[in-house]
Amino acid sequence: MINVGQFRSRTCGGPSRRSFLKMGASLPLLMGRPDLASGAGADRGPRAKTVLLVWLWGAPSHLDTFDPKPDAPSEYRGPFSTIATRTPGVRFTDLLPRMASISDRFALARTHVSSQPGHPDAGTVALTGFHEKPGPVQPNFGAIVARHRGRTGDLPPFLSVGRGVIQDSVRIVEGYGGGTFGKAWDPFQVVVKNDGSVDLPALDLLEGITPGRISDRRHLLGQLDVARRRLEAAGIDDWERAYQMAYGLLSNPSARDAFDVTRESEATRQRYGHTHFGQSALVARRLVEARVPYVQLNWSQTVEAITPNYDFGWDTHIYNFEMLMDRHCPLLDRVLPELMTDLQDRGLLEDTLVVVISEFGRTPKINPRAARDHWPQCYFSLWSGAGVPTGGAIGQSDKLGEHPLTTPITPLMVGTTITELAGLTTQDRAELNVLSGGTVIDEFV
Repeated sequence: MINVGQFRSRTCGGPSRRSFLKMGASLPLLMGRPDLASGAGADRGPRAKTVLLVWLWGAPSHLDTFDPKPDAPSEYRGPFSTIATRTPGVRFTDLLPRMASISDRFALARTHVSSQPGHPDAGTVALTGFHEKPGPVQPNFGAIVARHRGRTGDLPPFLSVGRGVIQDSVRIVEGYGGGTFGKAWDPFQVVVKNDGSVDLPALDLLEGITPGRISDRRHLLGQLDVARRRLEAAGIDDWERAYQMAYGLLSNPSARDAFDVTRESEATRQRYGHTHFGQSALVARRLVEARVPYVQLNWSQTVEAITPNYDFGWDTHIYNFEMLMDRHCPLLDRVLPELMTDLQDRGLLEDTLVVVISEFGRTPKINPRAARDHWPQCYFSLWSGAGVPTGGAIGQSDKLGEHPLTTPITPLMVGTTITELAGLTTQDRAELNVLSGGTVIDEFV
């Protein structure tokens, strides 16, 4: 692999078509004629003004969803039939008819690989590109985009929508936040309930500071002192940042409105569904509309699929087929098409990047409990918007869905591609000291 400036090209087989075109575009600069390179689009902003990452925490089975193997032996293929999609040569399982009907609106990548088999470790790798250990933990892709963009509005630049910091039953995913950037770049947590009501934990720590009291300077100064001690007691060392974000939300009605799904019609809320994931997706769409630079929409807070007191993640070591048929896939097939259609109808997909991904896949071979276990050797993602070519499949897995037949896509490649589309150049990433050694997914940039 060689680099011409910041452009990738391949050795032996020659440069890729995309790299060749980029090199051609750079020739005026190499010839000392920058004026020839200053045509239309030279000052264009990032292709993705907003990134929406839909996190399918717990790891769905690729064979039972977007990469079925109908010709594999029964102990691999599972019980579901396959259906045609709008993408020639691509079939999904019959659990996803609406996704099949809009497959021309996204690209399917089928050759993801991870180096970690456990949820928290793999979660960190998937969201940062690097292992938790040895440390230090690297920044989440969202923190990288947020720091590059800076804080320019009343809404935080990196928000995580769901029920709280993602975790399994043992511990949190260390790569959920700012990493080496510090906690100042952790995501602002947006906790959504089934009825669509929203809780902002950062505001809970500023108890007593309300919109009406902000105008009362003397009362506000007293409340600030109390709030500072409360934030410090909660372990939030960057209290000024937390306060500034909370102040912006409290003092600006339009900022607060971004979280208020009651401003949507009942018909819209019904289309998304009155479920946690459905109403969370609607909140996420409103945040995209408000032009938050990076939004992470979490399917669940925990990975556990059926354990009591958890929230139905995708970790289906038991009852995989029953859970996918009765709950997970019907919910996914309702919410994702609605979200993508809504973004498109509102003209937001043109400059919003949507990435649907998990930490790994599930075993192609069915386990002795008639379900599927962890499988980091092969899994999928979906990409849409921001000029990403859609209606096609990137890469191919083998006949059993165990390994990629074509170039594997690593989490580091995912993060590099996301940040590239969000406007970070190779130099920007180097200056931030992030995603070292990362290369883009050629087909998406």
